[in-house]
Amino acid sequence: MENRSILIRTATHTDGELLASLIRTAFDTVARRFGITPENAPRHPSSCTSEWVFRDMERGVIYYILEHDGMPVGCAAIEEKPDGICYLERLAVLPGCRKKGYGRALVNNVVLKARTLGARELGIGIIDAHTELKEWYQRLGFVEKQTREYANLPFRVCLLRLPLAGPGG
Repeated sequence: MENRSILIRTATHTDGELLASLIRTAFDTVARRFGITPENAPRHPSSCTSEWVFRDMERGVIYYILEHDGMPVGCAAIEEKPDGICYLERLAVLPGCRKKGYGRALVNNVVLKARTLGARELGIGIIDAHTELKEWYQRLGFVEKQTREYANLPFRVCLLRLPLAGPGG
C-alpha cells in the first residue's frame, strides 16, 4: 500500500449516501455467500441505507472513509460504550480493492481512536462461519470471546475483542 495516495478522513453527514453505498457494496459478497437477504436479516449491512448511517451518527458513532487517489474504497466506524469497550462497526472495503491493506489501515485508525477515548478493548461481531475473516482479525490481535445465536439472525455470531491496554497501561 502506498501511503502517499491514501487518506482516511472522518465522515460527515454529507457522506451518508456514500457510506451506505460503500457498506452495501462491500457486504453484498458476504450476503450472497451466506444466503443473507433483507427478509432473513433486515439489519445486515448489505441492506444499509443512508438513514441507518444518519441514525448511527446521531447516536455518536464516528465513521471514517478511506480514499485511494481521491476515490473512496472503504470505510469503518467506531461506537463508544460506557463500559470501557469500543466497537468496530461497518468495516467495509470494496471487493475490487481488497487485499491491499485498506482494511488493516481502517482497523488501525479505529484502534487509535479507541485508545484516545480511553477504551480498554475494541470489540467486533462477525459471522462465525466466515473463518477467513475470523483468522484475519486474529492476525490483527483480536481474540475470540464467544459465539452466540440471535433469534433475528440466520447465522451464528462470533464476538472478538482486541485488548488495548496491557498491564501498566
